Amino acid sequence: MMFDSKLNRRSLLKLTGGAAMTGVFAPAIIGRAAAATQITVADPGGPFGPAWRKAFYDPFEKATGNKVVNVAREAEPTAQFKAMVETKSYTWDVCTLTLSARDILAAQGLLDPIGFTHADVPQLMPEAVSANYMGTDVYSTVLAYRTDRMKNAPTSWTDFFNVEKFPGRRAMRKNPIDTIEQALLADGVPLDKLYPLDVERAFKVLDKIKQHVAVWWTGGAQSTQLLQSGEVDMIPGWNARFQAAIDGGTPAKIVWNQGLYSIEGWGMPKGGPRAEVARQFVRFCSDPKQQAIYTEILAYGPTNLDAYKTIPTERARSLPTSPENLKQMAIANEGWWSANRSAVTEKFNSWLLS
Repeated sequence: MMFDSKLNRRSLLKLTGGAAMTGVFAPAIIGRAAAATQITVADPGGPFGPAWRKAFYDPFEKATGNKVVNVAREAEPTAQFKAMVETKSYTWDVCTLTLSARDILAAQGLLDPIGFTHADVPQLMPEAVSANYMGTDVYSTVLAYRTDRMKNAPTSWTDFFNVEKFPGRRAMRKNPIDTIEQALLADGVPLDKLYPLDVERAFKVLDKIKQHVAVWWTGGAQSTQLLQSGEVDMIPGWNARFQAAIDGGTPAKIVWNQGLYSIEGWGMPKGGPRAEVARQFVRFCSDPKQQAIYTEILAYGPTNLDAYKTIPTERARSLPTSPENLKQMAIANEGWWSANRSAVTEKFNSWLLS
């Protein structure tokens, strides 16, 4: 997943357990017998369902008396979101969105405000909150390599592009997103100076490695399989996909250096009939202890960095927002890609065929 969050603001009272949450949700709890509400939440499906159920859905039900039903959303829910608001036929009350999807919907005025700011929950990563969005998890595009194949361990994109010093079968993503950034990083562009992307420079770098790319992968499952099977020795991709392979016994390692992260989180369709309970739910998901719970199942980074107070050290090492990993990475510029995706994708596809 691309993962696109991946952050801005909020600060709850510490709503981690029954007593602490009671202060925040007192009105809902007091009225639960007469006014319990059922909300429908659209999540990415797959392992997210049980992870979010354990971390967010069931605890929210217990804290407030309001029921949460979850459904799997479409991979790109913006069209569905728009139709829902325009027809006032609300299939769900809250939906997970990438940062790029958030920006598209916000520009069209299709999102409801979440009702709190970063000042309310200052432990949240600043990029994870805006007036109409709260990021819950961070995913990263990173380099992974087989430790049983690589005599020299790569530690940067410069190493990945150096086929003489770091020989081995390589795969790359069949998409300009992230691939352009990796080429520029390999060519010495500082991580904090990537954007706006110098596309022409990136293609000159890609020209040098093109013939050495054994596989151009197109999906997350394929990237995992390529690493697991040993078909390739080095591959860029999404950290949780690679971590799943490592957890399954694949002799591989993730390189966090020069990674690019993004955020996924909750957005609410404008004018929804259960907006108040939906807002309570979104704010509940900002709690660090609740976010820590999903990391037991998913290798995504919590956006409330206080979550690391309760995440075991060993598990923290595999998560994008742990202090040691986060400081080596930068957030991808979704705005630049929104403005340039079409033109750069056309150029990339032509380049692949040339």
